[in-house]
Amino acid sequence: MQDHKFSDIEIAAVYRAIEERRDMRHFLPLPVAPEILTKILQAAHHAPSVGLMQPWRFIRISDLNMRKSIHKLVDEERIKTAHAIGEYENTARMAEFSRLKVEGILDCGELFVVALCDKREQHIFGRRTLPEMDLASVSCAIQNMWLAARAEGLGMGWVSIFDPIELAKLLNMPNDAKPIAVLCLGHVSSFYKEPMLVETGWAIEKPLSEMVMENTWQKL
Repeated sequence: MQDHKFSDIEIAAVYRAIEERRDMRHFLPLPVAPEILTKILQAAHHAPSVGLMQPWRFIRISDLNMRKSIHKLVDEERIKTAHAIGEYENTARMAEFSRLKVEGILDCGELFVVALCDKREQHIFGRRTLPEMDLASVSCAIQNMWLAARAEGLGMGWVSIFDPIELAKLLNMPNDAKPIAVLCLGHVSSFYKEPMLVETGWAIEKPLSEMVMENTWQKL
């Protein structure tokens, strides 16, 4: 049998990128080298996609006023989310959320909006019973970006606190396209040792043993 394994060093590097990837919120206001940015976007474009539909679209935000407008939308939704947490949980939890840093839009070196493409209804292969596989495909592209960025020593944060309709209007997107992520990418002073929400005490990670079942759905 032919051995298709990577070398031990290469294998270790893959697992290290996976284990040390973090959803970053704190950035240094430094530019990202164009050649590195191209490599990271190319990594995203190498992601698997159902039916090879490649539903990802990347909008690079280079205009400062546009960046500020996106930040305003995110901040508006942050406030609404805090109030919703207060209603569904309690005011203490609302205050705890309000103290969290949920984005680095004004600080990061590069800002992207990632969207699902338009005319998605034309893609049936692999989506007839699971139309959300286009979203799964874009998520794979974002994960590729994350791992490539970590390997290059850059941080990335996925911001999902925004009104997709308002953001689509701001970016002049077609009606059948949809923004799903605001990505902050750039240099950082350090990476969180644990996920930021764990470090801040907001949440506790569940162990793998609670996620794995066999043959049928089981109460864990």
